Amino acid sequence: MGLNMFLLAGEASGDLHGANLAKALLHKDPSIQLDGWGGPKMNAAGVKLHRELKDLAFMGFVEVIANLPTIQKSFKIIKKYLLENKPDGLVLVDYPGFNLKMAKWAHQQGIKVFYFISPTVWAWKADRALIIKKHVDRLYCILPFEVDFYKKYDVDVTYVGNPLLDSVDAFKPDTEFLSSNNLNEKSYIAVLPGSRMQELKKIFPVMAGAMKTLPDKQFVVARTSLLPEQLFIEILDKYHPAWKSHVQIITDKTYDLLQHTSSAMVTSGTATLETAMFHVPQVVCYITNPLNYRIAKTFVDIKYISLVNLIADKLIVKELIQGDLSIPNLSAEIKSLEENVEYRNTILEAYKVLSTMIGEPGVAGRMAEDMVERLKDFV
Repeated sequence: MGLNMFLLAGEASGDLHGANLAKALLHKDPSIQLDGWGGPKMNAAGVKLHRELKDLAFMGFVEVIANLPTIQKSFKIIKKYLLENKPDGLVLVDYPGFNLKMAKWAHQQGIKVFYFISPTVWAWKADRALIIKKHVDRLYCILPFEVDFYKKYDVDVTYVGNPLLDSVDAFKPDTEFLSSNNLNEKSYIAVLPGSRMQELKKIFPVMAGAMKTLPDKQFVVARTSLLPEQLFIEILDKYHPAWKSHVQIITDKTYDLLQHTSSAMVTSGTATLETAMFHVPQVVCYITNPLNYRIAKTFVDIKYISLVNLIADKLIVKELIQGDLSIPNLSAEIKSLEENVEYRNTILEAYKVLSTMIGEPGVAGRMAEDMVERLKDFV
């Protein structure tokens, strides 16, 4: 009888990484049974989903508290499944607020716990690393400097590289992308507003306002199917009534869009690194609840919020955060990215250096091999 593993992802980026891992696990051992909680990509990759990640995707202290009943209900459902089915291994993908609690509980039940994309405890209270040491059997880091940090706490950790390398490496361009989406221009400005409802409602109105001030530019909004298209349309109608003259919306085709993009406005998250990997100059946008921001400023010890700047440990792309994310500031930055050749080239050169810092493709394969070998020892 083959191994039985449960994969748990809490948001769209986790769905992508979980899907790549699922493919690699099944390639390594086709007899593995994969169950989980995730999204359409994990489902397509061979994971039998027992619930969809839209029930979990909350971010920020205030939002988590507001949705605590939903989160607690989700926790109970997963615990019930794990108790009844006792998988050989539990794979937690990112989403630390939920998954660290799940790691503690599952480990107490004797379930082997693998954690992919380590929680950024180095930016928070370092003593949380002790929790990981106690309740996580194997930790997979995607940032090279994280390994030395965790080893100080004697965590069983390995560096596998950034999982986006696999996604970009496996990407096959849709040759019909432009024609099938009625895109006739040679190049567009990409608008990537993120995959979380709460961020869309805060950030996309500013993006829409900026597009309104640039009627001579052609924009394409990259929408995830996890969010309703009608919400995008309602925000555009409210903040840029004439948007249809130079703005289009595409769904689940971000990589294809980035191939035809001259610059981008991007909500902070996985998409900032994806945009860099497609060599597109960008401006990073982020607004959160004011209380979330004050708490984060107090407790989080990092200089940057975007993965691009964080990995490089220097400012490569401009970050417009909280009050700095305004329509005038965002419009001005897009103009600079489009029109200032020297500025664009500086960013593109920095991207080349960044690409040498994030590892090599084959991340999911390396991790799958490690997991299967370890589980065979455990079982």
